[in-house]
Amino acid sequence: MRPPSGPHLVPASAVRTCHAEEVSEELIWLLPAAAAPVDWYAVARGHRRLEVVAKPLVLALLIVAAVVLGATDTTEGWLLLVALFFGLLGDIALLGASNRAFLAGLAAFLVGHLAFVACFVVLGLPMPGWSWFGPVALLAALVATRRVLPEAHQLAGAKLSVPVGVYMGVIGAMLICAWFTGEPLIAAGATVFAASDGTLSVNKFVRPVPHARLAIMVTYHVGQGLIVLGVLAALS
Repeated sequence: MRPPSGPHLVPASAVRTCHAEEVSEELIWLLPAAAAPVDWYAVARGHRRLEVVAKPLVLALLIVAAVVLGATDTTEGWLLLVALFFGLLGDIALLGASNRAFLAGLAAFLVGHLAFVACFVVLGLPMPGWSWFGPVALLAALVATRRVLPEAHQLAGAKLSVPVGVYMGVIGAMLICAWFTGEPLIAAGATVFAASDGTLSVNKFVRPVPHARLAIMVTYHVGQGLIVLGVLAALS
């Protein structure tokens, strides 16, 4: 016999499981979301000891969140984790103030951006109409940072300007690929990330930017977080 028609009842256990998963996801996101303002406070107040702990902690917790939310289930997720890992290495390197520390951080982030590019390509680049604002964002970034390479070359010659130029090319590719995924969160995250790097480079090589260190960290963390949200949402 066919079961009588009527309202479809969802077992209470299934409802509880679904609710528990939603709550656990929210709690996971709270970890990096709570750590980031601690780092911003440390930067704003010049609290060096706190910054040394809080800065890498944010990316470490973002990696944990991505893993818990299923990043290891797909190739795109693994590439995302590689990008975040090298971002973490870059954060640690940039805690130093020397040119050697800067170049080490630059190298780490360069590898991270290459991983982001690979992640976005594997995710797919459908290039919807609105994504062509990506080249406009890139052009704006190039205009804003147009004096960076000449100033870097004047400061230390090709040994500094060449790595900086290569890095700028790679982050430009990352920005374009992010927009071409057609995922708004990824596009927004990459744009904010590029703004962070642009502020850092102008402040270091061209002229002092008011409240630069705080602006760099806030935009950097927001950018990374939006990219992670966007990739995981696209995979869900």
